[in-house]
Amino acid sequence: MDIEIKVPSLGESESEATLISWLKKEGDAVAVDDVLAEIESDKITMEITALDAGVLKSISKQIDDLVEPGEVIGLIDSSVVTEKTVAAETTTETPSVIETSQTESPVEQTETVQMQNQSPVIETGSSERREERVPMSRLRKRIAERLKSAQNTAAMLTTFNEVNLQPVMDLRSRYGKAFLDKHGVKLGFMSFFVRAVSQAISKHPALNAYIEADDIVYHNYLDVGIAVSTEKGLVVPALRDAHLMNLAQIEKGISDLAIKARDGGLVPDDLKGGTFSITNGGVFGSMLSTPILNPPQSGILGMHTIQKRAVVEDDTIVIRPMMYLALSYDHRLIDGADAVRFLVAVKETLEYPGSLTLDL
Repeated sequence: MDIEIKVPSLGESESEATLISWLKKEGDAVAVDDVLAEIESDKITMEITALDAGVLKSISKQIDDLVEPGEVIGLIDSSVVTEKTVAAETTTETPSVIETSQTESPVEQTETVQMQNQSPVIETGSSERREERVPMSRLRKRIAERLKSAQNTAAMLTTFNEVNLQPVMDLRSRYGKAFLDKHGVKLGFMSFFVRAVSQAISKHPALNAYIEADDIVYHNYLDVGIAVSTEKGLVVPALRDAHLMNLAQIEKGISDLAIKARDGGLVPDDLKGGTFSITNGGVFGSMLSTPILNPPQSGILGMHTIQKRAVVEDDTIVIRPMMYLALSYDHRLIDGADAVRFLVAVKETLEYPGSLTLDL
C-alpha cells in the first residue's frame, strides 16, 4: 500500500515553503517517525516525518522546489517490510557500518544546505582573493523584511537603565539546589525577567498592545516572545500565558522552546502571536544594544551581559553584578514617561524579588 508523504500545515499566514533537504533516498527503509525531509518557510524550518513504516518508493519533489501545505512530495510503500525496517522500528542506535553507504547521501545534502547559509572562511596566510555568492534562505529573507518593516513603520525609541542582580543571584545561590530537586529544572535568570515584565505590564498595559490601522489592540494576557538564535537565523517562539506561570513553569517552558528551536522542532503555532518580546544579547557578551521591535509588538526588553562594577550604596562604594537593560518601544503608542516607568518597574522587581515565589 502506498502512503502519501504530504507537506504539513504552515500556519494561517503562509501558503508555501521550500524543500531544503531529503534525509532519505528512494529505496531506503523507513520507520515510523523517521525524518524524511526538511522544509523552510518564511518563519520556520520543519521536519516531515514518516507516518508509516516501509520503503521510500518515490520522490516527486526535489531540493529547492516550492511546496504547498497538503502537497504530496513522495510515496512510502508500506507493504514492503525489510530487515532494516524492522531494525529501525526496534532500535534507536546509530546505523551500523553496513548501512553507512545509505546514510552518507542525506548527510551530504544536509551539509550542503548548511554551507549555503555560511559565509566563505578567511584562510589565514593565503593570498588568494575570491568571493562567493549564495542565495538567501527564505527564513533569512523574512527576517530581513520584518526587521526593515519595523524600522519603517514604528516610531522606535530606546530607553536604558541598569539593574543590580545581587538579590537574584543570592536567591539562586541559596535555593537553586532545592528548586532543581523539586522541579527538575535549573533556576535561571530568564524566569525572573519574565515575571518582572509580567508585573510591570500589569501597570503599563500599553507595552503589551499594538496599533492596527486607527485602533489600539490591548491584550488581557501576556505571550512573551523569547528570541532564540539558531544556525539558520533568529526565531522568536512565544511562551503562552506567561502572566499565569510561576518561575518553575517559565523555566520549563523556555527550555522546551529553546530545544525545539535549535533541533528544528518548532511548529507554526509556536511562532504565532507574541505580545511582548525579550532578547538576551548578554549570552554572546553584549554590553549594550538597542533591540529592534518584533512587529506588530510595541515593546521589547534587551538583556545584556552581567559585569561586576563599582556602585554606591548608602554612601559606600561596593562591587555588585550589574546589567544594563534596554527597552525599545513604539513611540506612536507609548509615551517616553510610560516607557521609563515600565523599565523602572522591571528594575525594582529584580532588585527586590521578594514578591516572586519560588514554590519550594
